[in-house]
Amino acid sequence: MNTQEVIQAESQYILQTYGRAPVVFTQGKGLKLVDADGNEYLDFTSGIAVTALGHSDEEWATAVAAQAHQLTHISNLYHSEPQVRLAQKLVESSFADKVYFCNSGAEANEAAIKFARKYARKEIGDQRLEIGDGLTISNLQSPIAKTKIVAFSGGFHGRTVGALSVTYKEQYRAPFAPLMPDVMFAPFNDLEGARAVIDAQTCAVIVEPVQGEGGVNPATPDFLKGLRQLCDQSGALLIFDEVQCGLGRTGKLWAYQNYSVRPDIMTLAKPLAGGLPMGATLMTQKVADALKPGDHGSTFAAGPLVCTAANVVFDRVNRPEFLEKVRFHGSYLQHRLQTLESDKVTAVRGLGLLVGVELNVPAAPLIAAARERGLILIGAGENVLRFAPALVVDKAEIDTAVDILAQCLE
Repeated sequence: MNTQEVIQAESQYILQTYGRAPVVFTQGKGLKLVDADGNEYLDFTSGIAVTALGHSDEEWATAVAAQAHQLTHISNLYHSEPQVRLAQKLVESSFADKVYFCNSGAEANEAAIKFARKYARKEIGDQRLEIGDGLTISNLQSPIAKTKIVAFSGGFHGRTVGALSVTYKEQYRAPFAPLMPDVMFAPFNDLEGARAVIDAQTCAVIVEPVQGEGGVNPATPDFLKGLRQLCDQSGALLIFDEVQCGLGRTGKLWAYQNYSVRPDIMTLAKPLAGGLPMGATLMTQKVADALKPGDHGSTFAAGPLVCTAANVVFDRVNRPEFLEKVRFHGSYLQHRLQTLESDKVTAVRGLGLLVGVELNVPAAPLIAAARERGLILIGAGENVLRFAPALVVDKAEIDTAVDILAQCLE
């Protein structure tokens, strides 16, 4: 099928939930993509921060092919060595004691919500929950319902009903209302605003250390430290959504390590298996103790094939020299973007290789113009360009990308 035939068939047979660009990609290597007409592009989206090692990485592809010939799927009714090896690496490299595997970021956040609700129910049931001033649930005449979840303006956590309920953008939420109850939003990076809504009825607070979809907004250190304190005071769990900003994207293995603040639960997905669908929910032992067999599950999660892929990604990204290069190239990318001479650019912000360019004009026309010149970008809201290249990007590729953007801004 040629390009137009693919596009026409897509509109006929596939549910139209995406506004796809008029291009059909057929090959990829590193940061290069090739379309059906032979045109080459420099990919600075990495499939929305997914292909951390670039397209068709040789080590990754070899490992996946070998595992596909050996064993692909057995379900979670049985043990699997690749799954256990990956779990050990995730736990031993982080704050966590246990990990639950799933298939996407939305599923990871759904699990986090369920686990937080179950934890709060167990704590109240055991009458051990401290709610301040020496008062416990057993002292109250009528027990409180500790089911409230606090999320933040600009936050994006997924499209399934639970994850959507804690996602801020009204455009995503309104068509599917009513959503999950007991969710409240506070202003992002506003500790006093958070303090006003976090109380003894709050079971969890969910936040992205660096917002992706919401405009590439890093949290401030004081904000995350304050949230940790508020959660400790109210008996709520602190959930960090690192679906987009985790696993090396910020120049640290985990984004929370930039802030010296530990969550109780952390969600992962996008880059975890380097292009295969995979998510994970990491947690402390106190959260794990609230769960029992049958509380949650997934048929496809963490099969031998996807875990083999994830082990390759983790082992590469976790090398100190790899993360040092991410930090270097992230700083270089921000520097080059900050030197753009255009009155259309109002701010450049980000952490590591997740960088946003805020504009005083809509981003969509610039994304289209860049694509025409061979550069693939995505937006983060109406007026922000998002740069999320593969973590193996080099200086020459950064220079080429910024030069193309400069042409588009003229």
